[in-house]
Amino acid sequence: MPVITIFYYLITAFIVGMLGWNFWHEKKSVNDMILYLLVIVPLLLRILRVK
Repeated sequence: MPVITIFYYLITAFIVGMLGWNFWHEKKSVNDMILYLLVIVPLLLRILRVK
């Protein structure tokens, strides 16, 4: 894999980790939790290389 692709997956994994952290600690709003999930799902699929 090219170096740029590796950095791309690392940055995507970092963003998923941060969103997961915020999702886990969100206690006040169910709507915010749903929004976090809507953003996390496509990024996870991209990391897992599912099309």
